[in-house]
Amino acid sequence: MRKFLSHFIFITSIAIVLVNCANRGSPGGGEKDILPPVITKAEPLNYTTNFKGNEIKIYFNEYIKVKNLTKQLIISPPMDTAPEVTPLGSASKYITIKIYDTLQPNTTYAFNFGNSIVDNNEENPFPYYKYVFSTGNYIDSLSVKGTIKDALQRNADTFVSVGLYEIDSTYNDSIVYKEKPKYVTNTLDSITEFSIDNIKAGSYKMIAIKDGNGDNLFQQKTDKIGFYPEIINVPTEETYVLTTFKEFPDYKASRPKLISGEKIAFGYEGDYKTMKIELLSEKPNNYRNSIIKDAETDSLNYFYFPRIKSDSLIFKVSNKTAIDTFTVKISEQKRDSLILKPITANTINFNEDFKITANVPFKTIDKSKITVKKDSTSIPFKTELDTLKNVYSLKFDKVEDSKYFINILPEAFTGFFDTKNDTINYNTNTKNELVYGNVRLKLQNATYPVIAQLTNNKGEVQAEEYAEKEQFIDFRYLKPDTYFLRVITDSNKNKKYDSGTYLKQQQSERVSHMKGKIELSAGFDMTFEFTLD
Repeated sequence: MRKFLSHFIFITSIAIVLVNCANRGSPGGGEKDILPPVITKAEPLNYTTNFKGNEIKIYFNEYIKVKNLTKQLIISPPMDTAPEVTPLGSASKYITIKIYDTLQPNTTYAFNFGNSIVDNNEENPFPYYKYVFSTGNYIDSLSVKGTIKDALQRNADTFVSVGLYEIDSTYNDSIVYKEKPKYVTNTLDSITEFSIDNIKAGSYKMIAIKDGNGDNLFQQKTDKIGFYPEIINVPTEETYVLTTFKEFPDYKASRPKLISGEKIAFGYEGDYKTMKIELLSEKPNNYRNSIIKDAETDSLNYFYFPRIKSDSLIFKVSNKTAIDTFTVKISEQKRDSLILKPITANTINFNEDFKITANVPFKTIDKSKITVKKDSTSIPFKTELDTLKNVYSLKFDKVEDSKYFINILPEAFTGFFDTKNDTINYNTNTKNELVYGNVRLKLQNATYPVIAQLTNNKGEVQAEEYAEKEQFIDFRYLKPDTYFLRVITDSNKNKKYDSGTYLKQQQSERVSHMKGKIELSAGFDMTFEFTLD
């Protein structure tokens, strides 16, 4: 009995140990670790002065990982040669920073890790850890704070860099294209506020860049930019607001190329509407040409007739500010045949025209060979041609719950190369008015003219109205959906939104967003009064 009891106690003890071990390692065996890692020491110490070395080590009380370092780590002032930070992605109890750049004398450097340092198991972040040292006798401790807004959209971008450029004998406005700022910070992924810390007293230009490639330089094609119009004198207690915008690109012509018989594509950047294309080579007496905007690419398609017997043609391409001369190699290729394509969908709105486009420029139209019918009854229509977009609009009155038939007989349209269409039939229909909703808008504190827009959650325009004076602004026959209202003050009265220009120190046109959203239901009329910012 005594032997059996001792065996029972021994086996029970082993079972208890095994259960305890199992509890310790199982997901439900205890409270989840929610504590971030703790720094146990740094070599050299954080906020060290007279820094002379090229290596920093930061030790933690547990295994950690470094994640998304390229986005999260902000070094101010920026270094021309990026330091090496290890380990990346693998677990370790310390971080090593190896500096390869030549450090500036009497300068305070700050390494802000954002939320990149996390523990190995639960990935609890060590939030916004910053390591600071100075190559001089003291740590610069001044700060500049502010907020980022977007010129056109309701919400500002994340990961916006804000830099200070020192005003000295080398400063000029084009510095943002060539040199990194003296000090820099980043809003990272969760906030629009910023704080540039550990800076010295002085005068600075403050610029924000939504930096596509993270090089702290401004590229017009890819980046947004914002600037404070006045010089900032540090120290300062002011909180600054920077509004970022995407610049409309400067005009630039690309080298043209032949893409089919007597059709040459002239690529461009910027404003194509003032772009002129002129053939300098000798032309036959019956020469003619036509230019249309390509629907899918940033290019103008230049069509010419007749075929010119030459290996190359010389063109002058110009706009208001630039003149270029290009030579285009020519070869004998097949011409494009006329192909019509409807732009309008199977369902047409009451305030919408039926639109047709083609792959070659329209030359002529014979309206007598076009019929628009409601049921079996012909109805009158008018036509309108957008020559640059190469779109014909058929304008006719529409009523609800009706079907419309567009019959196009052979040779109704003649293309640039004198090719004609075959018989084509299109159908479209209207819905009942009750499936739509209407929005009426009354503005307060507006400076006219204005462009009122209803957008979706992505900021894409769903409806637009232009008002030159104080009046009710009506958006009619809207699909039931969620909309957001923004109003653009059209300062130069050109009926479009104009973004800012950094080199001209010109801000974007004023844009006001109504708070909240418009939940529009079918069959409802909604009225809003909006006081602009």
